[in-house]
Amino acid sequence: MAIDIGRRQFISALGGATVAWPLASRAQQPAKVPRIGILFPGPSERHTASLDAFRQGLHDLGYTEGQNVTIERRYGEWKLDRLPDLTAELVRLEVDVIVALSTPAARAAKQATSTSPIGAVAMADPVGDDLVASLARPGGNVTGTTFLGPELIAKRLGLLKETVPRVSRVAALWHPRAYGEHTMEGVLKETEVAARALGVRLQLVQALGPDDFDSAFSAMIEDRAGAVIVLPSPMLFGEYRRIVGLAAKSQLPAMYQAREFVDAGGLMSYGANLADLFRRSATYVDKILKGAKPSDLPVEQPTKFDLVINLKTAKALGLEIPPMLLARAGEVIE
Repeated sequence: MAIDIGRRQFISALGGATVAWPLASRAQQPAKVPRIGILFPGPSERHTASLDAFRQGLHDLGYTEGQNVTIERRYGEWKLDRLPDLTAELVRLEVDVIVALSTPAARAAKQATSTSPIGAVAMADPVGDDLVASLARPGGNVTGTTFLGPELIAKRLGLLKETVPRVSRVAALWHPRAYGEHTMEGVLKETEVAARALGVRLQLVQALGPDDFDSAFSAMIEDRAGAVIVLPSPMLFGEYRRIVGLAAKSQLPAMYQAREFVDAGGLMSYGANLADLFRRSATYVDKILKGAKPSDLPVEQPTKFDLVINLKTAKALGLEIPPMLLARAGEVIE
């Protein structure tokens, strides 16, 4: 009898162990590493700074690529018709969230998937471009940040006129496919209205891609433009070094949308800090990875706008920046 009891105890213990082992094995399995997909409209070398700012935002929230998060990158090479297929690749990879840089990438991502969460960075007019139902309650699978594109054009043109008070002809470099039709109509209307109010003749010069820049600046010179304003566009922003070089070669005072142009030698810029928007987008990714739905995350608008002036460039152009304008500048590069 003692032998039977001992045998039963042994078998019982063994059976319990077989149940416990799988449970322990499951408990020790590593947690799934989140996978983020990033959709860029241009080539990789044009988005290095944007990616660095986004990764810094992730790092500040405790994420390190290659350790506790994976990032899949896709680049459109400024060919917008490639963006839907690139989004489809990210969807097939089952990324947990898609980060779409700019309105064109966000539009392509939304068209490609209605279920994958999308955190868009630096949208121009998310409501007007049908990306969200409203800023407060996006309502779908898209949320993110906006940089207030059309709203700041009149301010930029006014600052340019203040810097070059005698200018009578201003060229506006624009990218027709930068945003949706509604937003582009608003951009052009704002520019035309602001030019009339300032009493300057406006020359609209389009560039469908970087290959059009040389002819665009040649057209400005032929039309005797006295200055140029670069209108909002992911492509124009991505090619800021090339545009700054052509403006300098053409001896045209220029107003830009972001400080990156001025850091590269451009005359002046007024707008939101785009690097900060890229960092802030990591906050949306973090919330989505923790279970939040894009439909419940309000779109964030910038609240601070910086005027940056390059005095070295002003001197090269023979311009004397008014003291009152310098006093209003957030930063002056000497």
